[in-house]
Amino acid sequence: MSTTYNNAVGPQVRAPHPKPGVVIPFLACASLVFGLQSATQFFAATFNYQDVLGNQFGGLYKPWAILEWASRWTSDYPLQLRQAGGFGMIVAASGLLCLAIARTVQASRPRPNPFLHGSARWANREDLEAATLLPRARTVMDWVKGTPRHSTDGVYVGGWLDAKGTLHYLRHSGPEHVLTYAPTRSGKGVGLVIPTLLSWPHSALIADLKGELWELTAGWRQQHAKNNVLRFEPAAAQGTVRWNPLDEVRLGTEHEVADVQNLATILVDPDGRGLESHWQKTSQALLVGVMLHALYKARHDGTIISLPAVDRMLADPQRPIAELWKEMTTYGHVNGQVHPVVGAAARDMLDRPEEEAGSVLSSAKSYLALYRDPLVAHNVSASEFRIRDLMHHTSPVSLYLVTKPNDKARLRPLIRVFVAMAMRLLTDTIAFQRETIPPSGLKGILERLGIRSSSPQLTTKPAYTHRLLGMLDEFPSLGKLEIFQESLAFMAGYGLKFYLICQDINQLRSRETGYGADEAISSNCHIQNALPPNRIETAEHLSRLTGQTTVVHEKMTVSRRRMSTWHTQESRTHHEVQRPLLTPDECLRMPGPKKDAQGHITEAGDMVIYVAGFPAIYGRQPLFFQDPLFAVRAAIPPPVVSDKLCEPHVPHVVKIEL
Repeated sequence: MSTTYNNAVGPQVRAPHPKPGVVIPFLACASLVFGLQSATQFFAATFNYQDVLGNQFGGLYKPWAILEWASRWTSDYPLQLRQAGGFGMIVAASGLLCLAIARTVQASRPRPNPFLHGSARWANREDLEAATLLPRARTVMDWVKGTPRHSTDGVYVGGWLDAKGTLHYLRHSGPEHVLTYAPTRSGKGVGLVIPTLLSWPHSALIADLKGELWELTAGWRQQHAKNNVLRFEPAAAQGTVRWNPLDEVRLGTEHEVADVQNLATILVDPDGRGLESHWQKTSQALLVGVMLHALYKARHDGTIISLPAVDRMLADPQRPIAELWKEMTTYGHVNGQVHPVVGAAARDMLDRPEEEAGSVLSSAKSYLALYRDPLVAHNVSASEFRIRDLMHHTSPVSLYLVTKPNDKARLRPLIRVFVAMAMRLLTDTIAFQRETIPPSGLKGILERLGIRSSSPQLTTKPAYTHRLLGMLDEFPSLGKLEIFQESLAFMAGYGLKFYLICQDINQLRSRETGYGADEAISSNCHIQNALPPNRIETAEHLSRLTGQTTVVHEKMTVSRRRMSTWHTQESRTHHEVQRPLLTPDECLRMPGPKKDAQGHITEAGDMVIYVAGFPAIYGRQPLFFQDPLFAVRAAIPPPVVSDKLCEPHVPHVVKIEL
């Protein structure tokens, strides 16, 4: 059984292993030197510091002078040398003995640990600089080592007040994702979203519920960030760009079936609950076959096919549905032959009993009912941009997905289709390269001086032209997107960075409308920040993220004799106790933003920011309208009409080979 004390708790276990101390060896050497000095001075005093002994300074000789004298006068003065040597040995031995006793006492006493019950603390400036949220002053050694400068094009994750009360913006420019917990009317837009969009120079995909972000940020992004700004508002009569999901199908390639299957799966799962029923699964298979047939037929005829056109094919009152199934089994899709997926879907419908076939058809048409709205049908009937343009266009592209509150639930299936297809199409290509990465420290300095060279390493090579920021406010309201949850873990390597905002932890982990208790969204977000929450569940989650700390509790006991005012005894005891650095009720009581009578924010509130691997940050909410630079940028009017990146594409006519 080990008798040593276990103090390996707290942050010190992550520190480098302590090197052997130099104090004990230094004191031991000092004891030996002092012993020599004592012997030298004793011998010199015996002979009254005669000049023949050599040079001195105020009566002090060199410590090793006794050794020189012993080599010269051993036979002449043996008694005096023995006396001086004995005195020096006593002095040296006394010092070494005291040192040994002190070392033994120190080793036998347990070391106090200030992190016994927890080591959580609030981050300081050094932590913020290490987390790359604040720029660090560049030194000469940074230049010698080749350390890159701090990027200034990151997203805003909060603010931090220093000891002087100065507010510093916290920005993150790395590829990692950000997750924000912010209740309604808490100031997330004016504090986080708008400052980010008024400074992010790259491409952006923006969920704009009320069109407010378009009004405040599109003008600056177009005129000064040199972005093409697109406004996709499916239910708008004018001012919107058009997008056809079927134009994203890579027809004629090995990806065509997968693209159509993924699109059909999203169409028949508008709430994100998965394909649970028989009718959903059969409807998905039917839509795959019908959409592939419609795509090939449109290519042969030189026309444009869209989801409204697919719905018209299934609901044509002038044509019996059996004729469509027959056409799908005889049409020459590829080199005059029936496409196997199309033929199988039609044969399934022909082989089903009439009642079951009618139910499958009815279910399939119900998932396309949204596209019977003339406005929606017009806006999805052709494409004036492509999803790949977001990252591969010649200039950055900012796409605003605008849905009015009264159309939010109705248009959710279409927005889900867009987000899901974007995840798949923008993460399909990655390249690698062998790159020589200079090491840090002395090796890096030697390499920069040409003295040492490093071997190349395999790294990812950007296969995109522009980074993409996904600013998705209220993203759980889209329902569960399994492809989004799965892709979040690796999409950073493809140049995609997401800024996700939800109201609280319950909205994110809802089993009915969210991602469930075992969600992987928060696990894949390097930074989490929160404004004062309204739900205790969110407060408890934030408290656990902040961690436990150790505090010293003092207890004083006073005893007094009866009928006496002078004879008292007082005892004080100190106990180390554990408590959360931020308790749930303290989290709920964090000062929120102050508002005027109209509900407009006039003063910033507090917030907390968590960066993986660093202490929690107690910060202050930034407000864009209190910054003159942001106020000027937000005043730039947006364009009246959305930009367009391409004209609707009509495929060339392909002759059918029979």
